[in-house]
Amino acid sequence: MGRRLLKIFFILIIIVNCHRQDNDVRLRNISTRKVKVITTTGMIADAVRNVGKERVEVRALMGPGVDPHMYKASEGDVIRMIDADIIFYNGLHLEGKLGEVLAQLQRRVKTVAISNGISRDLLFAFPSFQGNYDPHIWFDVNLWKAGVKIIGESLAELDTAHANFYQHHAEKYLQILSELNEYVYQQAQKIPADKRVLITAHDAFNYFGRAYGFEVHGLQGLSTVAETGTADIQNLAKFIVERKIPALFVESSVPPRYIEALQAAVNARGFNVSIGGSLYSDALGTENSNEGTYVGMMRYNINTIVNALLQ
Repeated sequence: MGRRLLKIFFILIIIVNCHRQDNDVRLRNISTRKVKVITTTGMIADAVRNVGKERVEVRALMGPGVDPHMYKASEGDVIRMIDADIIFYNGLHLEGKLGEVLAQLQRRVKTVAISNGISRDLLFAFPSFQGNYDPHIWFDVNLWKAGVKIIGESLAELDTAHANFYQHHAEKYLQILSELNEYVYQQAQKIPADKRVLITAHDAFNYFGRAYGFEVHGLQGLSTVAETGTADIQNLAKFIVERKIPALFVESSVPPRYIEALQAAVNARGFNVSIGGSLYSDALGTENSNEGTYVGMMRYNINTIVNALLQ
């Protein structure tokens, strides 16, 4: 364990021991105030806001452009989490070392992994990846709906006086997501099946590929902690030339240098491949933008992919 993480655990122990107010007492008046929610990613925060509406006060630890695989909790994060009524996180090792902090916090604050609402039979298993499952569940809208149901059920269980409120808004948001799923699927069908090849910086889009009919290749593995070697770049460059793939994609939360190196390797083989745009992968866009919401992010991504691959 690193020195920084040890320091955070030390602070966590002090706060927990000093803050002896019983959870039942702390939550007794929850029906008369907003529920204080901490989430890890922006995608989860957006889902909580759609389900909880004016009943919740939500803060995401990871903002636009932040890579959750590399995220390190600060002392301020620990203080905010321990003061929350409930914490929602993705799980499946997406949050890396933050998972160790969340495990400690469970003694004090209700913590919920929204991936627990998804059958493991529906997850991609990769023995080489620690945790064995691909954590990028939000790229299949139907999988994400299962996580949204967990959010609604958890808020209703915590704030029982407003259980019907959460159920109502969860159902409304799930209908919006059903319409989104249909939109993404129909847009994908505009690309001929043999041209639906998506090449990005890391393997974030496997669920997207399965749900909407894309062959997906990422330079890095499931986690951006993994390094990309020259052989990886050259092998993928050869594949791109052979398949005559017109465009590659960078990601908003991953440095573009690997994709730029891949583009250079392809061009060196005499084939011109463009960078078709920047996709949102592990983080939403900026706050108050269309891409700052889950629905807006998914629409932006599929529109960007279609426009680039149809050139």
